[in-house]
Amino acid sequence: MTDTKNILRIDASARKAGSSSRALTDALVERLAPANIVSRDLSAALPFVTENWVHANFTDEAERTDEQKAELALSDMLVEEIFAADILVIGAPIYNFGIPAALKAWIDMVARARKTFHYTANGAEGLLKGKKAYLLMASGGTEIGSDIDFASGYLRHVLGFIGIDDVTIVAADQQMMKGEDAVSQALQEIAAV
Repeated sequence: MTDTKNILRIDASARKAGSSSRALTDALVERLAPANIVSRDLSAALPFVTENWVHANFTDEAERTDEQKAELALSDMLVEEIFAADILVIGAPIYNFGIPAALKAWIDMVARARKTFHYTANGAEGLLKGKKAYLLMASGGTEIGSDIDFASGYLRHVLGFIGIDDVTIVAADQQMMKGEDAVSQALQEIAAV
């Protein structure tokens, strides 16, 4: 008998119906079952980092005021979700050659010095080691891994920066040219997981 895994599912598509990246995350989460799943839908958007947030984040934890703790409460919760997860399943469409602003806001909330990474004499070191991440990406015209794909490399880098180096990308890319074949091929890759 295997241990049940903890999955953090993140959907970044603004669309709920008809979203290819959501269809891929559905398929992968079903494939990884049974699992404990925490879902984070970013379509309602997260707040952006503000000056008050930055000051609170750089204040030593023991010296934070109640206001500063409240300022960081959502970020702390998002960080806890990642620490609790064994596997991250991130559905990420490509918008204008990059990631949606909502996904960038999530990254800004979780990439925190002294929380998810720290600096050493040799540079930054991620604190979220031993986790697996799947990036389920969809695009209309951008080919994943091409010179105009500013999303997949960025996401892989950010995850590695916080310590998640085991990253698999499944892409339903160039759907405007490939049509349904793009999604079908991605679903075949997921079936092989």
